[in-house]
Amino acid sequence: MLDAVIGQLQAVLDLGGPVVLVLMAVSVVTVAVILYKLWQFSVAHVGRHAAVRDAVAAWDAGDRSGAREALAPSRSYLAGVVEAGFDGLGRDRLQAMAEARFSRLERGFRFLETVAQLAPLLGLFGTVLGMIEAFQALQAAGAQVDPSILAGGIWVALLTTAVGLAVAMPTALVLAWFEGRMEAERVAAEGFVLTAVAPVGRGDAPVLDTDMVPARG
Repeated sequence: MLDAVIGQLQAVLDLGGPVVLVLMAVSVVTVAVILYKLWQFSVAHVGRHAAVRDAVAAWDAGDRSGAREALAPSRSYLAGVVEAGFDGLGRDRLQAMAEARFSRLERGFRFLETVAQLAPLLGLFGTVLGMIEAFQALQAAGAQVDPSILAGGIWVALLTTAVGLAVAMPTALVLAWFEGRMEAERVAAEGFVLTAVAPVGRGDAPVLDTDMVPARG
C-alpha cells in the first residue's frame, strides 16, 4: 500500500511538479483544520443558545430562580458567561470572558485566510516555472520544433494554477461562513451580557435616550 501511495505521489510530481505536491499537502491540512473547527463548533454548541435565551428572558423578567434553573442544563459555551453575570460580575469582565471564548473558537481562521490568499499565488508560481521549462524545451529543440511539446508544457503549467484555485476558493467560502457565525455569536453574547448586567425586572435598566423615544400625542 505504501508503494502505491508513493507511486501516486511520484505521478503527481511528474505531472504538475513540486508546486502541485505542496498544494495537495496544504489542501490535506486545510481539510483537517476545517473538520476540527466544525467539531469544535458542535461541541461548543455554537448557534444553539435556546436554554441561555430562556434563562436571560427569565432574568430580565425578574424571575431569578427560574433563570438559574433554565440555565443549568445548557451546554452552550456562553452559559458560564451568563452565569457569571447572574452572580454580579461586571460588564467589562463578562465581555472579557466572552472574548476569551471567541478567541478559542477563532483559532485556525488565520491559517485558512492564509491558504485562501496564497494558494492561487502558489499555483501561479508553478505556472510560471512550467512555462519557463516549456520555452526552454522549445529553445533546445531549435529548428526541430514540435508544437505538441510546447502545448503539452503549457497545459501542464496551467494545471498548477487550476489546483491553486481549487484549493483557495472552497477555503475562502468556508472561512466566510465561519466568520459570519462568529459575528452572529458576538451579537448574541452582547445581548446576553447587557441583560444579565441590567435586567429590566430589577428596575435599574439603562435610561433610554429621550431623543430616540417617539412623542406621544
